Amino acid sequence: QVQLPESRGGLVQAGESLRLSCSGSGDIFKIRIVSWYRQAPGKQRELVASLTEAGIADYADSVKGRFTIAENYAENTVFLNINSLKPEDTAVYYCNANIETFTQGSNDYWGQGTQVTVSS
Repeated sequence: QVQLPESRGGLVQAGESLRLSCSGSGDIFKIRIVSWYRQAPGKQRELVASLTEAGIADYADSVKGRFTIAENYAENTVFLNINSLKPEDTAVYYCNANIETFTQGSNDYWGQGTQVTVSS
């Protein structure tokens, strides 16, 4: 079994920065593709950042230049660095990882979600 608990988000002021993290534990052989999604109230979940095993990052247009996805695979941890926060960044943020396990093959796993609220 694999767990992907996320760090707490929180309430921040517009223009401030925030770092989210997601640490995998359990039956992990290798983390392959990692992504961060977010879901604002009344909206569908959207992909905001992804990072391939080769280290290629991709971002939604709405966050380019402000969000950075990073990893420390030695500790099975993924980060989302968020700068210049805007009220429209308010959402529940989810970590997603495609993980090759020792016993169950490769599967997609989700964090529990963490609330980020940006006040103007």
